[in-house]
Amino acid sequence: MKNSTTALIVAAGQSKRFGGTVSKQFYEIDGRPIIYYTLQKFQMCSMIDSIILILPESAIEEMQTSLKVWRMDKVGQIVAGGAERHHSVQNGLAALGEGVEWVAIHDGVRPLVTVAQIAAAIQAAQRHGAAILGVTPRDTIKEINHERVGATLQRQRLIQVQTPQAFSRDIIVRAYRQAFKSNHFSTDDAALVERLGVPVAVVPGDYRNIKVTTPDDVIVVHAYLHEEASS
Repeated sequence: MKNSTTALIVAAGQSKRFGGTVSKQFYEIDGRPIIYYTLQKFQMCSMIDSIILILPESAIEEMQTSLKVWRMDKVGQIVAGGAERHHSVQNGLAALGEGVEWVAIHDGVRPLVTVAQIAAAIQAAQRHGAAILGVTPRDTIKEINHERVGATLQRQRLIQVQTPQAFSRDIIVRAYRQAFKSNHFSTDDAALVERLGVPVAVVPGDYRNIKVTTPDDVIVVHAYLHEEASS
């Protein structure tokens, strides 16, 4: 599809900080895994033409069956992730179809993102080439040096970065190519784009759009999902 937008949903992590025997992307809330709620938002967004889901290789076969049950027909491919996040994203980029011009990269364990936020990130990328979601930190942030305060940073000049992050295909592919060439990576895709000297636009995010990292985060997500269902 010419001039289309593909979402890369990155869900290949091992959930080392989450604990337990189930990886957090497969942890169930009300009988559905967290990845289901994330995919549902991208399935509903009219600006997303297709989805590439990036999973541990061992989970691919079962997920193919689940996607049919869930009727997630925008998921065109499931790709095996790599040892680290940057390997997983690179595998997703390598699987992009010929007509894809825009790419949205999202953490699979951010199920509270809204359709409007996804669309806003993509629209900003289409205007500027690269865009991220972000919110101003609620707490005071201090820089430390050898366990002592070095500086108190101005919150109005800081953001907590969220996903999706959206880019033109050319920009994000070049950013990853350069990262692998220089062996200089980041868990933040936009940071790789910044190293190219490409400006990155900031779109207002939402404090609800949290990344599930610990079991406590599941409690928050569960409450907000119930609120979404009842609204």
